Amino acid sequence: MKVLVVGNGGREHALVWKLKQSPLVKEIYVAKGNAGIWQIAKRVDIEPYNIKELADFAEKEGIDFTVVGPEAPLVEGIVDEFESRGLRIFGPSRRASQLEGSKVFAKSFMLRHNIPTAVYEVFEDPTKAKRFIRDFGVPLVIKADGLASGKGAVVCYDENTAISTVERLMVRGELGPAGKRVVIEQFLEGEEVSYIVLLDGDRYVPLPTSQDHKRLLDGDKGPNTGGMGAYSPTPFVDQDTERNIKELIIDRLIKGLKEEGIHYRGFLYAGLMLTKEGPKVLEFNVRLGDPEAQPILMRIKGDFMKNLLDFYEGKEVSLEVDERCALCVVLANKGYPEKPQRGSVIHGLENIKDPDVIVFHAGTDIEDGKLIAKGGRVLNVCAWADTISKAREKVYRAVENIKFEGMQYRKDIGIKAVNLL
Repeated sequence: MKVLVVGNGGREHALVWKLKQSPLVKEIYVAKGNAGIWQIAKRVDIEPYNIKELADFAEKEGIDFTVVGPEAPLVEGIVDEFESRGLRIFGPSRRASQLEGSKVFAKSFMLRHNIPTAVYEVFEDPTKAKRFIRDFGVPLVIKADGLASGKGAVVCYDENTAISTVERLMVRGELGPAGKRVVIEQFLEGEEVSYIVLLDGDRYVPLPTSQDHKRLLDGDKGPNTGGMGAYSPTPFVDQDTERNIKELIIDRLIKGLKEEGIHYRGFLYAGLMLTKEGPKVLEFNVRLGDPEAQPILMRIKGDFMKNLLDFYEGKEVSLEVDERCALCVVLANKGYPEKPQRGSVIHGLENIKDPDVIVFHAGTDIEDGKLIAKGGRVLNVCAWADTISKAREKVYRAVENIKFEGMQYRKDIGIKAVNLL
């Protein structure tokens, strides 16, 4: 088979790494990728958002199967374009992708189908939004309606922060069209976890559980990011909790999609808060999480390409999962997430010798033969071990070898799980 992976980040590096292990895969291409992916896949110089060009390439090259990493091309209709040409592609349609493409659509969908989530209001007028904030009180969460690369949700613990967030999003337009309409919702307390499944109509297969760390700084402080680290499995999702997630969220979502005539095929990500009242949905994403994909894919044993292909074709799929834990720490550029610096030379990857450590590239490039930090999130340092604690030790020991100007990372990834266990 010839396989195309669409995307540039750490999630896509992990996907390419995993799919390339399959004996079914003869050649694997990436559009557009990064310096790490280009070492193991053929580079296609087409950006993920150039949908028609990607479909043209897939037709011309005879691509047998395409896997989409990021949300933006899904929301823009890459699946619709490929399928209209008879090309096989794994991901939800433009209509189904509204679950991530519009927070307003997702929240109203959950309300219609009795899926537990935070109480909320929608605003297009900043004056009315500010008045609501003063009446409702803090803490609360303000979310941009559209796509914002994981940076469109702001937790506001005081009124001044909430008012200034409305100003930034709705008046100054710092996130462009994505922030012109906002959702303001109740602040939920509890443990945040990620629950990701393969979904096709009313069939689904759960992937290993995971927990992301979205805030920039240790102790869950600082601004939201695309994710600063993750690990799998998470002890916060026990059997009873998982049963509740399936019954209250996944089953109701499937029923709701069917009632509204929306067919969904692809990865589905439920970002959940485990509250005292039970699991509640913070957000739906229509793709694998990043960085959750990295430890999840590390723990899936066997031929994941065959798993995806069988699932796509309607066959029964049973995933074999490694008993070991996996943990990922994101190394980010100075200034991330607001205004990351770019262009620093990366040193030290060659000094990592532990066979249980793997480094997935996120925002990297090659310039004048040197490895360069080009993105906000630059590298994902990951490891397997028998316990979360041992995986943490391996990852942070490996991180000590890596250097680039302004490198920042969290030092507490997975610590809550260690303390719980």
